[in-house]
Amino acid sequence: MWFRKKETQLDRIQNKLNQAMSKDKDFLVFGASSHQYKVNEKLTAKALADWQAHNQVTLPEPYAQFLTNVGNGGAGPYYGIYPIEKTTSYTEHQALLAKSVLHPEMTKEEWNHLIEPLTKDEDIPDEEYDDARNKVLGGMLCIGTQGCEYDMYIVLEGKYRGRIVYTSDFHPDHPFFFVYEDSFLDWYERWLDEIILDYDIGWFGSRMPGDENALIQIYQSAPNEEIQAKALDGIFKFKAVSQPTLIFLKKIAEQSPKNRATAVRLICKTSFDTGRKYLLELLQSDEHEDFLQALMILHASSKTVNLKEFIPVILHSLDRIHDPETLRYAGYILEDYGAITLQNFAPFLCDADPKMQTTAIYAARSCENKLGSWQIIEQMLVGDDPHVLKNSILYWGVIPHEKLLPYYKAVWPEYKRNPNFKEKFIGCLQELHLPDDYFDKGES
Repeated sequence: MWFRKKETQLDRIQNKLNQAMSKDKDFLVFGASSHQYKVNEKLTAKALADWQAHNQVTLPEPYAQFLTNVGNGGAGPYYGIYPIEKTTSYTEHQALLAKSVLHPEMTKEEWNHLIEPLTKDEDIPDEEYDDARNKVLGGMLCIGTQGCEYDMYIVLEGKYRGRIVYTSDFHPDHPFFFVYEDSFLDWYERWLDEIILDYDIGWFGSRMPGDENALIQIYQSAPNEEIQAKALDGIFKFKAVSQPTLIFLKKIAEQSPKNRATAVRLICKTSFDTGRKYLLELLQSDEHEDFLQALMILHASSKTVNLKEFIPVILHSLDRIHDPETLRYAGYILEDYGAITLQNFAPFLCDADPKMQTTAIYAARSCENKLGSWQIIEQMLVGDDPHVLKNSILYWGVIPHEKLLPYYKAVWPEYKRNPNFKEKFIGCLQELHLPDDYFDKGES
Protein backbone atom coordinates (compact mmCIF):
# COMPACT_ATOMS: atom_id res chain seq x y z
CA MET A 1 0.00 0.00 0.00
CA TRP A 2 1.36 3.40 -1.00
CA PHE A 3 1.41 6.24 1.51
CA ARG A 4 1.71 9.85 0.44
CA LYS A 5 4.52 11.67 2.18
CA LYS A 6 3.22 14.43 4.46
CA GLU A 7 4.05 17.82 2.99
CA THR A 8 6.29 19.85 5.28
CA GLN A 9 6.58 23.61 5.50
CA LEU A 10 9.88 23.38 3.65
CA ASP A 11 8.15 21.46 0.86
CA ARG A 12 5.43 24.10 0.67
CA ILE A 13 7.98 26.89 0.47
CA GLN A 14 9.81 25.21 -2.40
CA ASN A 15 6.53 24.73 -4.28
CA LYS A 16 5.39 28.28 -3.56
CA LEU A 17 8.65 29.71 -4.87
CA ASN A 18 7.70 28.31 -8.27
CA GLN A 19 4.14 29.63 -7.92
CA ALA A 20 5.40 33.08 -6.98
CA MET A 21 7.73 33.13 -9.99
CA SER A 22 4.80 32.19 -12.26
CA LYS A 23 2.61 34.88 -10.66
CA ASP A 24 5.24 37.61 -10.97
CA LYS A 25 6.82 36.76 -14.32
CA ASP A 26 7.79 40.35 -14.98
CA PHE A 27 9.35 40.78 -11.51
CA LEU A 28 7.07 43.69 -10.60
CA VAL A 29 7.19 42.91 -6.88
CA PHE A 30 9.67 45.22 -5.15
CA GLY A 31 13.17 43.70 -5.21
CA ALA A 32 12.16 40.68 -7.30
CA SER A 33 14.30 41.68 -10.26
CA SER A 34 17.39 41.31 -8.08
CA HIS A 35 16.75 37.67 -7.06
CA GLN A 36 14.17 36.53 -9.66
CA TYR A 37 12.78 33.99 -7.17
CA LYS A 38 15.92 31.86 -7.38
CA VAL A 39 17.69 30.53 -4.30
CA ASN A 40 21.37 29.72 -4.00
CA GLU A 41 22.78 26.25 -3.61
CA LYS A 42 21.86 24.67 -0.27
CA LEU A 43 24.31 24.98 2.59
CA THR A 44 25.79 21.68 3.73
CA ALA A 45 25.41 20.62 7.34
CA LYS A 46 29.18 20.78 7.75
CA ALA A 47 29.41 24.29 6.31
CA LEU A 48 26.67 25.43 8.67
CA ALA A 49 28.39 23.80 11.65
CA ASP A 50 31.72 25.36 10.70
CA TRP A 51 30.15 28.81 10.34
CA GLN A 52 28.43 28.55 13.71
CA ALA A 53 31.58 27.35 15.45
CA HIS A 54 33.66 30.11 13.89
CA ASN A 55 31.18 32.83 14.89
CA GLN A 56 30.29 31.30 18.27
CA VAL A 57 26.54 31.39 17.63
CA THR A 58 23.75 28.89 17.05
CA LEU A 59 21.22 29.91 14.45
CA PRO A 60 17.48 29.55 15.14
CA GLU A 61 16.38 26.14 13.79
CA PRO A 62 13.82 27.36 11.20
CA TYR A 63 16.40 29.71 9.65
CA ALA A 64 19.05 26.98 9.68
CA GLN A 65 16.57 24.60 8.01
CA PHE A 66 15.99 27.12 5.26
CA LEU A 67 19.71 27.45 4.59
CA THR A 68 20.29 23.69 4.41
CA ASN A 69 17.01 22.55 2.80
CA VAL A 70 15.90 25.42 0.55
CA GLY A 71 18.90 27.57 -0.27
CA ASN A 72 21.79 29.51 1.16
CA GLY A 73 20.15 32.86 0.54
CA GLY A 74 18.71 34.27 -2.64
CA ALA A 75 14.98 34.81 -3.17
CA GLY A 76 13.25 36.51 -0.28
CA PRO A 77 11.43 39.64 0.87
CA TYR A 78 12.67 42.95 -0.51
CA TYR A 79 16.12 42.40 -2.04
CA GLY A 80 16.32 38.81 -0.86
CA ILE A 81 18.17 36.82 1.79
CA TYR A 82 21.93 37.10 2.19
CA PRO A 83 24.09 33.97 1.89
CA ILE A 84 25.26 33.06 5.37
CA GLU A 85 28.84 34.06 4.46
CA LYS A 86 27.66 37.59 3.67
CA THR A 87 25.68 38.14 6.86
CA THR A 88 28.73 38.79 8.98
CA SER A 89 29.82 41.53 6.56
CA TYR A 90 26.93 43.56 7.93
CA THR A 91 27.02 42.36 11.55
CA GLU A 92 29.92 43.08 13.88
CA HIS A 93 31.21 40.10 15.84
CA GLN A 94 30.82 41.93 19.13
CA ALA A 95 27.15 42.56 18.32
CA LEU A 96 26.64 38.86 17.54
CA LEU A 97 27.91 37.93 20.98
CA ALA A 98 25.98 40.64 22.85
CA LYS A 99 22.62 40.13 24.53
CA SER A 100 19.50 41.18 22.67
CA VAL A 101 17.87 44.19 24.34
CA LEU A 102 15.11 44.95 21.83
CA HIS A 103 11.56 43.75 22.30
CA PRO A 104 8.27 44.16 20.38
CA GLU A 105 6.57 46.35 22.99
CA MET A 106 9.49 48.76 23.36
CA THR A 107 8.16 52.23 24.15
CA LYS A 108 9.43 55.41 22.55
CA GLU A 109 10.92 56.39 25.91
CA GLU A 110 12.85 53.11 26.22
CA TRP A 111 14.06 53.41 22.66
CA ASN A 112 15.15 57.03 23.02
CA HIS A 113 17.11 56.17 26.17
CA LEU A 114 18.77 53.22 24.38
CA ILE A 115 19.93 55.24 21.38
CA GLU A 116 20.76 58.42 23.29
CA PRO A 117 24.54 57.87 22.99
CA LEU A 118 24.10 57.61 19.20
CA THR A 119 22.05 60.78 18.81
CA LYS A 120 23.05 63.28 21.48
CA ASP A 121 26.68 63.86 20.48
CA GLU A 122 27.80 64.20 16.85
CA ASP A 123 31.42 64.12 17.98
CA ILE A 124 31.17 60.83 19.89
CA PRO A 125 34.42 58.84 19.55
CA ASP A 126 34.25 55.95 17.06
CA GLU A 127 34.85 53.31 19.73
CA GLU A 128 32.02 54.61 21.92
CA TYR A 129 29.72 54.85 18.91
CA ASP A 130 30.47 51.25 17.92
CA ASP A 131 29.84 50.04 21.48
CA ALA A 132 26.48 51.84 21.65
CA ARG A 133 25.49 50.62 18.17
CA ASN A 134 26.41 47.03 19.03
CA LYS A 135 24.25 47.25 22.14
CA VAL A 136 21.22 48.25 20.06
CA LEU A 137 21.88 45.51 17.48
CA GLY A 138 23.09 42.99 20.02
CA GLY A 139 22.16 39.33 19.64
CA MET A 140 20.95 39.78 16.06
CA LEU A 141 22.24 38.79 12.62
CA CYS A 142 21.67 40.88 9.48
CA ILE A 143 20.07 38.58 6.89
CA GLY A 144 19.09 41.04 4.14
CA THR A 145 18.35 44.60 3.12
CA GLN A 146 15.22 46.50 2.17
CA GLY A 147 17.27 49.21 0.52
CA CYS A 148 18.56 52.58 1.71
CA GLU A 149 19.00 52.48 5.49
CA TYR A 150 16.51 49.65 6.08
CA ASP A 151 17.74 46.15 6.93
CA MET A 152 16.36 42.82 8.15
CA TYR A 153 17.79 41.04 11.19
CA ILE A 154 17.04 37.76 12.94
CA VAL A 155 17.21 37.55 16.74
CA LEU A 156 19.72 34.93 17.86
CA GLU A 157 19.07 34.65 21.59
CA GLY A 158 16.68 35.40 24.39
CA LYS A 159 12.90 35.43 24.57
CA TYR A 160 12.46 36.55 20.98
CA ARG A 161 14.96 34.19 19.40
CA GLY A 162 14.05 33.52 15.78
CA ARG A 163 11.98 36.69 15.29
CA ILE A 164 12.64 38.94 12.30
CA VAL A 165 13.32 42.61 13.03
CA TYR A 166 13.16 45.45 10.51
CA THR A 167 15.72 48.14 11.30
CA SER A 168 16.37 51.66 10.10
CA ASP A 169 18.69 54.39 11.22
CA PHE A 170 18.59 55.37 14.87
CA HIS A 171 15.69 57.82 14.73
CA PRO A 172 14.20 59.11 18.00
CA ASP A 173 10.65 57.89 18.70
CA HIS A 174 10.88 55.09 16.09
CA PRO A 175 11.86 51.76 17.67
CA PHE A 176 12.83 48.92 15.34
CA PHE A 177 9.89 46.83 14.15
CA PHE A 178 9.33 43.17 15.04
CA VAL A 179 7.35 41.36 12.34
CA TYR A 180 4.27 39.42 13.44
CA GLU A 181 5.55 35.90 12.71
CA ASP A 182 7.46 33.95 15.36
CA SER A 183 9.82 32.15 12.98
CA PHE A 184 11.81 32.77 9.83
CA LEU A 185 9.91 30.11 7.87
CA ASP A 186 6.49 31.53 8.80
CA TRP A 187 7.61 34.99 7.74
CA TYR A 188 9.12 33.70 4.52
CA GLU A 189 6.06 31.61 3.62
CA ARG A 190 3.78 34.57 4.26
CA TRP A 191 5.84 36.56 1.76
CA LEU A 192 5.25 33.90 -0.89
CA ASP A 193 1.54 33.63 -0.03
CA GLU A 194 0.98 37.35 -0.42
CA ILE A 195 2.66 37.37 -3.82
CA ILE A 196 0.58 34.41 -4.99
CA LEU A 197 -2.61 36.08 -3.68
CA ASP A 198 -1.68 39.31 -5.47
CA TYR A 199 -1.59 41.44 -2.34
CA ASP A 200 0.02 44.86 -2.26
CA ILE A 201 3.29 43.97 -0.54
CA GLY A 202 5.28 47.15 -1.00
CA TRP A 203 5.94 47.17 2.76
CA PHE A 204 5.72 43.43 3.28
CA GLY A 205 5.70 42.24 6.88
CA SER A 206 4.91 45.59 8.45
CA ARG A 207 1.15 45.01 8.38
CA MET A 208 -0.89 42.52 10.37
CA PRO A 209 -1.27 39.16 8.56
CA GLY A 210 -4.59 37.52 7.72
CA ASP A 211 -7.31 37.68 5.09
CA GLU A 212 -10.25 40.10 5.19
CA ASN A 213 -12.39 37.94 7.49
CA ALA A 214 -9.53 37.31 9.92
CA LEU A 215 -8.72 41.00 10.20
CA ILE A 216 -12.36 41.94 10.71
CA GLN A 217 -12.63 39.38 13.51
CA ILE A 218 -9.45 40.71 15.12
CA TYR A 219 -10.84 44.24 14.96
CA GLN A 220 -14.17 43.23 16.47
CA SER A 221 -12.57 41.32 19.34
CA ALA A 222 -9.63 43.67 19.90
CA PRO A 223 -8.98 44.48 23.57
CA ASN A 224 -7.79 48.00 22.79
CA GLU A 225 -7.68 50.71 20.12
CA GLU A 226 -4.06 49.91 19.21
CA ILE A 227 -4.99 46.40 18.04
CA GLN A 228 -8.01 47.78 16.22
CA ALA A 229 -5.79 50.25 14.37
CA LYS A 230 -3.33 47.50 13.39
CA ALA A 231 -6.16 45.28 12.14
CA LEU A 232 -7.51 48.09 9.99
CA ASP A 233 -4.02 48.88 8.70
CA GLY A 234 -3.69 45.23 7.68
CA ILE A 235 -6.57 45.70 5.24
CA PHE A 236 -4.42 48.09 3.18
CA LYS A 237 -2.53 45.12 1.75
CA PHE A 238 -5.58 44.16 -0.32
CA LYS A 239 -5.73 45.96 -3.65
CA ALA A 240 -9.54 45.95 -3.32
CA VAL A 241 -11.94 44.57 -0.73
CA SER A 242 -15.13 42.54 -0.95
CA GLN A 243 -18.63 43.95 -0.50
CA PRO A 244 -18.98 42.57 3.06
CA THR A 245 -15.70 44.25 4.03
CA LEU A 246 -16.88 47.48 2.41
CA ILE A 247 -20.05 47.34 4.56
CA PHE A 248 -17.88 46.74 7.65
CA LEU A 249 -15.72 49.77 6.80
CA LYS A 250 -18.77 51.97 6.24
CA LYS A 251 -19.99 51.12 9.75
CA ILE A 252 -16.63 52.15 11.19
CA ALA A 253 -16.72 55.40 9.20
CA GLU A 254 -20.17 56.14 10.62
CA GLN A 255 -19.70 54.95 14.21
CA SER A 256 -16.03 55.18 15.20
CA PRO A 257 -14.58 58.72 15.31
CA LYS A 258 -11.17 57.31 16.27
CA ASN A 259 -10.86 55.07 13.19
CA ARG A 260 -13.08 57.00 10.80
CA ALA A 261 -10.31 58.49 8.65
CA THR A 262 -8.57 55.12 8.18
CA ALA A 263 -11.87 53.46 7.23
CA VAL A 264 -12.62 56.22 4.71
CA ARG A 265 -9.17 55.82 3.17
CA LEU A 266 -9.80 52.10 2.76
CA ILE A 267 -13.25 52.67 1.29
CA CYS A 268 -11.87 55.14 -1.24
CA LYS A 269 -9.11 52.72 -2.21
CA THR A 270 -11.75 50.22 -3.38
CA SER A 271 -14.56 52.58 -4.42
CA PHE A 272 -14.01 56.33 -4.43
CA ASP A 273 -17.67 56.93 -5.28
CA THR A 274 -18.69 55.06 -2.13
CA GLY A 275 -16.29 57.16 -0.10
CA ARG A 276 -17.34 60.58 -1.44
CA LYS A 277 -19.91 61.36 1.24
CA TYR A 278 -17.55 60.28 4.01
CA LEU A 279 -14.80 62.47 2.59
CA LEU A 280 -17.12 65.47 2.62
CA GLU A 281 -17.93 64.72 6.26
CA LEU A 282 -14.23 64.55 7.10
CA LEU A 283 -13.59 67.86 5.35
CA GLN A 284 -16.36 69.48 7.36
CA SER A 285 -15.39 67.85 10.66
CA ASP A 286 -14.43 70.09 13.57
CA GLU A 287 -11.37 67.91 14.16
CA HIS A 288 -8.27 69.22 12.41
CA GLU A 289 -6.85 65.71 11.97
CA ASP A 290 -9.98 64.65 10.08
CA PHE A 291 -9.63 67.66 7.80
CA LEU A 292 -5.97 66.87 7.11
CA GLN A 293 -6.68 63.18 6.49
CA ALA A 294 -9.41 64.10 4.00
CA LEU A 295 -6.97 66.32 2.10
CA MET A 296 -4.39 63.53 2.03
CA ILE A 297 -6.95 61.03 0.69
CA LEU A 298 -8.08 63.50 -1.97
CA HIS A 299 -4.50 64.15 -3.03
CA ALA A 300 -3.81 60.40 -3.29
CA SER A 301 -6.86 60.06 -5.56
CA SER A 302 -6.26 63.17 -7.64
CA LYS A 303 -4.65 61.43 -10.62
CA THR A 304 -7.63 59.19 -11.29
CA VAL A 305 -10.69 60.98 -9.85
CA ASN A 306 -12.44 64.28 -10.60
CA LEU A 307 -12.37 66.27 -7.36
CA LYS A 308 -14.19 69.37 -8.61
CA GLU A 309 -17.04 69.03 -6.10
CA PHE A 310 -14.56 69.25 -3.20
CA ILE A 311 -12.88 72.50 -4.29
CA PRO A 312 -15.52 74.92 -2.90
CA VAL A 313 -15.46 73.08 0.43
CA ILE A 314 -11.67 73.38 0.68
CA LEU A 315 -11.73 77.05 -0.32
CA HIS A 316 -14.39 77.71 2.30
CA SER A 317 -12.13 76.06 4.90
CA LEU A 318 -8.87 77.90 4.17
CA ASP A 319 -9.15 79.85 7.42
CA ARG A 320 -8.82 76.53 9.27
CA ILE A 321 -5.32 75.94 7.93
CA HIS A 322 -2.58 76.87 10.39
CA ASP A 323 0.32 74.52 9.62
CA PRO A 324 2.53 73.87 6.57
CA GLU A 325 1.54 70.21 6.14
CA THR A 326 -2.17 70.94 5.84
CA LEU A 327 -1.45 73.90 3.57
CA ARG A 328 0.73 71.74 1.36
CA TYR A 329 -2.00 69.16 0.74
CA ALA A 330 -4.65 71.81 0.20
CA GLY A 331 -2.30 73.48 -2.25
CA TYR A 332 -1.74 70.29 -4.22
CA ILE A 333 -5.48 69.84 -4.78
CA LEU A 334 -6.39 73.48 -5.40
CA GLU A 335 -3.51 73.98 -7.81
CA ASP A 336 -4.71 71.11 -10.01
CA TYR A 337 -8.01 72.96 -10.47
CA GLY A 338 -6.58 76.46 -10.87
CA ALA A 339 -8.28 77.52 -7.65
CA ILE A 340 -5.33 79.29 -6.03
CA THR A 341 -5.01 83.06 -6.29
CA LEU A 342 -2.66 85.41 -4.53
CA GLN A 343 -5.77 86.93 -2.95
CA ASN A 344 -7.09 83.76 -1.34
CA PHE A 345 -3.58 82.65 -0.36
CA ALA A 346 -2.56 86.10 0.93
CA PRO A 347 -2.93 85.10 4.62
CA PHE A 348 -0.43 82.29 4.08
CA LEU A 349 1.92 84.31 1.88
CA CYS A 350 2.07 86.97 4.58
CA ASP A 351 2.12 84.62 7.55
CA ALA A 352 4.65 85.25 10.31
CA ASP A 353 6.00 81.71 9.88
CA PRO A 354 8.51 81.52 6.99
CA LYS A 355 7.65 77.81 6.51
CA MET A 356 4.01 78.73 5.88
CA GLN A 357 5.15 81.44 3.48
CA THR A 358 7.43 79.09 1.57
CA THR A 359 4.71 76.45 1.30
CA ALA A 360 2.27 79.06 0.00
CA ILE A 361 4.81 80.43 -2.49
CA TYR A 362 5.29 76.99 -3.98
CA ALA A 363 1.53 76.35 -4.12
CA ALA A 364 0.93 79.67 -5.87
CA ARG A 365 3.69 79.27 -8.43
CA SER A 366 1.21 78.86 -11.30
CA CYS A 367 -0.96 81.84 -10.38
CA GLU A 368 -1.36 84.38 -13.16
CA ASN A 369 -1.20 88.17 -12.88
CA LYS A 370 1.23 88.30 -9.99
CA LEU A 371 2.13 91.79 -11.13
CA GLY A 372 -1.44 92.90 -10.43
CA SER A 373 -1.07 91.67 -6.86
CA TRP A 374 2.23 93.37 -6.14
CA GLN A 375 0.91 94.76 -2.85
CA ILE A 376 0.52 91.22 -1.50
CA ILE A 377 4.03 90.36 -2.69
CA GLU A 378 5.48 93.44 -1.02
CA GLN A 379 3.69 92.60 2.22
CA MET A 380 5.07 89.06 1.93
CA LEU A 381 8.63 90.37 1.61
CA VAL A 382 8.62 93.01 4.36
CA GLY A 383 9.71 90.43 6.93
CA ASP A 384 13.15 90.40 5.27
CA ASP A 385 13.46 86.63 5.55
CA PRO A 386 16.05 85.76 2.87
CA HIS A 387 14.59 82.28 2.30
CA VAL A 388 11.16 83.71 1.51
CA LEU A 389 12.62 86.13 -1.03
CA LYS A 390 14.82 83.47 -2.61
CA ASN A 391 11.91 81.05 -2.90
CA SER A 392 9.75 83.72 -4.50
CA ILE A 393 12.46 84.28 -7.11
CA LEU A 394 12.95 80.55 -7.59
CA TYR A 395 9.28 79.71 -8.11
CA TRP A 396 7.82 82.99 -9.39
CA GLY A 397 10.71 84.70 -11.11
CA VAL A 398 11.46 88.43 -10.71
CA ILE A 399 8.15 90.34 -10.74
CA PRO A 400 8.65 93.66 -12.60
CA HIS A 401 7.28 96.31 -10.25
CA GLU A 402 9.21 99.32 -8.99
CA LYS A 403 8.02 98.80 -5.39
CA LEU A 404 9.69 95.40 -5.31
CA LEU A 405 13.06 96.58 -6.62
CA PRO A 406 14.60 97.25 -3.17
CA TYR A 407 14.02 93.60 -2.20
CA TYR A 408 15.59 92.33 -5.42
CA LYS A 409 18.51 94.72 -5.00
CA ALA A 410 19.27 93.16 -1.61
CA VAL A 411 19.93 89.73 -3.14
CA TRP A 412 21.29 90.81 -6.53
CA PRO A 413 24.94 90.14 -5.52
CA GLU A 414 24.07 86.48 -4.89
CA TYR A 415 22.42 86.00 -8.29
CA LYS A 416 24.39 88.19 -10.69
CA ARG A 417 26.91 85.44 -11.45
CA ASN A 418 24.25 82.86 -12.21
CA PRO A 419 23.35 83.27 -15.92
CA ASN A 420 19.83 81.84 -15.55
CA PHE A 421 18.86 84.09 -12.66
CA LYS A 422 20.75 87.11 -13.96
CA GLU A 423 18.62 86.95 -17.08
CA LYS A 424 15.44 87.15 -14.97
CA PHE A 425 16.72 90.21 -13.09
CA ILE A 426 17.74 91.97 -16.30
CA GLY A 427 14.38 91.10 -17.85
CA CYS A 428 12.64 92.76 -14.92
CA LEU A 429 14.69 95.94 -15.38
CA GLN A 430 14.03 96.05 -19.11
CA GLU A 431 10.27 95.79 -18.58
CA LEU A 432 10.56 98.78 -16.27
CA HIS A 433 12.73 100.63 -18.84
CA LEU A 434 15.66 100.73 -16.46
CA PRO A 435 19.33 100.23 -17.39
CA ASP A 436 20.85 96.75 -17.08
CA ASP A 437 23.36 98.03 -14.48
CA TYR A 438 20.62 99.50 -12.26
CA PHE A 439 21.26 97.14 -9.34
CA ASP A 440 25.04 97.50 -9.61
CA LYS A 441 24.73 101.27 -9.29
CA GLY A 442 22.74 100.82 -6.14
CA GLU A 443 19.95 103.06 -7.35
CA SER A 444 16.62 102.90 -5.58
